[in-house]
Amino acid sequence: MDTATRVLSVRDVVTESEAEDDPAEAPEAGEGGGGSGVAEDAGQSEEPAAEEARDGEDAEDAEDGGKPEADVATDAKADAGTADEPEPEPEAKAKAKTAEPKAPETGTPESEAPKAGTVASEAEAEAETEAEAEAEPAVDRPTAVFKKPRPAVDQPTTMLKLGGAAKDAAKDGAKAAPKPGEGGEGKGGAKPAPKPAESEAERTSKFVALKPLDAPDAPKPESAAPAGPKAQPTAPTARTTPAARPGFERTTQQPLPPKPPLDLLAELTNTPPPPETPLRTTMRRVKIWTPLVLLLLVVFAVVQALRPLPAPALALTAKDTYAFDGGKLSLPWPDEGQGWMDVQGVGAMGQFGAQKPVAIGSVAKTMTSYIILRDHPLKVGQEGPKIQIDPTAEKEGGYDKGGESTLNTVKAGQSLTEKQALSAVMIPSANNIARLLARWDAGSEAAFVKKMNDTAKELGMTHTTYTDPSGLKETTVSTAEDQVKLGNQVVQNPALVAITSAASWTDPSGKNWPNWNELPYRMGAIGIKTGSTTAAGGNLLFAARKKVGGETVTVVGAILGQHKNPILGTANAVSKTALEAAKEALTSAKILKKGDVVGYVDDKLGGHTPVVATEDVTAVGWAGSRVKLSFAADQVPHSAKAGTKVGTLTVGDGGAGGAIKVPVALRQDLGEPDFLAKLTRIS
Repeated sequence: MDTATRVLSVRDVVTESEAEDDPAEAPEAGEGGGGSGVAEDAGQSEEPAAEEARDGEDAEDAEDGGKPEADVATDAKADAGTADEPEPEPEAKAKAKTAEPKAPETGTPESEAPKAGTVASEAEAEAETEAEAEAEPAVDRPTAVFKKPRPAVDQPTTMLKLGGAAKDAAKDGAKAAPKPGEGGEGKGGAKPAPKPAESEAERTSKFVALKPLDAPDAPKPESAAPAGPKAQPTAPTARTTPAARPGFERTTQQPLPPKPPLDLLAELTNTPPPPETPLRTTMRRVKIWTPLVLLLLVVFAVVQALRPLPAPALALTAKDTYAFDGGKLSLPWPDEGQGWMDVQGVGAMGQFGAQKPVAIGSVAKTMTSYIILRDHPLKVGQEGPKIQIDPTAEKEGGYDKGGESTLNTVKAGQSLTEKQALSAVMIPSANNIARLLARWDAGSEAAFVKKMNDTAKELGMTHTTYTDPSGLKETTVSTAEDQVKLGNQVVQNPALVAITSAASWTDPSGKNWPNWNELPYRMGAIGIKTGSTTAAGGNLLFAARKKVGGETVTVVGAILGQHKNPILGTANAVSKTALEAAKEALTSAKILKKGDVVGYVDDKLGGHTPVVATEDVTAVGWAGSRVKLSFAADQVPHSAKAGTKVGTLTVGDGGAGGAIKVPVALRQDLGEPDFLAKLTRIS
């Protein structure tokens, strides 16, 4: 019990003792008469002032949510009184409250104090009379009234107390009330006395919240003053109202923005977040980003390891050319026309004259035979399909009387094999059989001529034009260089070489026809074709083979525009001289030995596996010539054992045929790229 509660208890005891000793002198609540009344009021006025000061201190101590002990004692006393007495009717309560007098102000004139007391006495008497009239007969009811517990508040309330006179009046009323069970209809029919009205100080107790509510209730209007004589101004009631706290504004609650993760963690662990520093910020970012970076690195490594490997390639480390010693070769060329000499697979050996299109005569039959064997291939010794002689071929066979080369032994209805027909075209140079093959292959001579020109373009014969299958027309023109290009293709066809290298041919009738090309039987040449007209002069496309350094080399040449009589004999003679000089100039050199490293396999990821030549490499050439070296890769695997063939080393011009080719193999085992190489590849 605190100091305020003890003061109230002592005062109440003293007041009750005085009332019992001198009942006549104890005035009712609200009455004041004589000097004793003034002194008593003055004493009571001082006591409430002291009590209010102490209550203020208790209220400050109770701001943390506790209720002062004085209020607890007062509430307990009020609850006890309520439990012992029946509660009066609402109307009686209202009237009692209206008739309750106000505490006299300290220092009020003595002459006016009795008036206020008289008014209060009359109001109490009237309230008791009305309460008795309206009271109903007593009924059986519980002896205690359970009151609803008070809700917790943020701040204790302060009960404003008047002087002891008001308390004495309330106590006198409580003494006059019968105890529960003594009255009622069941025991004598006495009506229970009404409960005395609450004092103004007790009735006006109020809770003050620590903070204002969002939507406070509107203030209730005060009850109207009771009708009667106007009382003098009394001391203001100590009713308190909640004071607005400075610095706060009544607003609706809004959600706060989310706090940083470290602040939330600090709230959960009751540990304040550490101060923000550049180092701490850096460490936090490292902790956040390190797992993500590691995850990306793992994904990147898996993708790199599972990506398909690039196809390995073969690279040459040896020199890409080889040069023969000596000065430039000079061949014995005639003093007219044009010529070209080529070593198949190596390159041009020499030339003379302007390479401009000129009439070539029957040399054009080389293209006719080439196309027939391309479209209708034969092997060496095969005769091929039979071709029927038509009346045109028989008729044109008689043109030999006019100086034209024909096969005049054929008759309409007869037939020639493909090989016989080709032999008639290439050895006795029969014009009528060349036209017959054109019609048999393409259906007409015009269609076949178109084929001839198309093929010339495919072979790169850019200065050649064909206008007939036999070459008799002067409009069929070409150059020595273009005809050598065609000759390089012809010598690669064994069936055709077998025909052109023959010294003579016997037709089905048994007639023997000598080859107009004298080189096969004079020097062992392998062809190819002669041609002569008045406009074209003597022309010869020739070829011969020679073994050099263990390699067989083919020399192809052409000489055009020889007009010295006999024109065809002149062409044979000058061609033979040039061909023999060319064959004599050929030489060979060993440029690589077996086992020499010539290159490597590149796995495209930085790995190199060396490859070596499987045999000695010999280059063929002549003085001052340069030979080209190149690699042609096979299907190179990602892994293989040592000695596995992975490609071919080509010495010379592989596109023209006749170049020297040597296989190359792995010198050591070829393995797949390691994990680091796979991981670091970019493309």
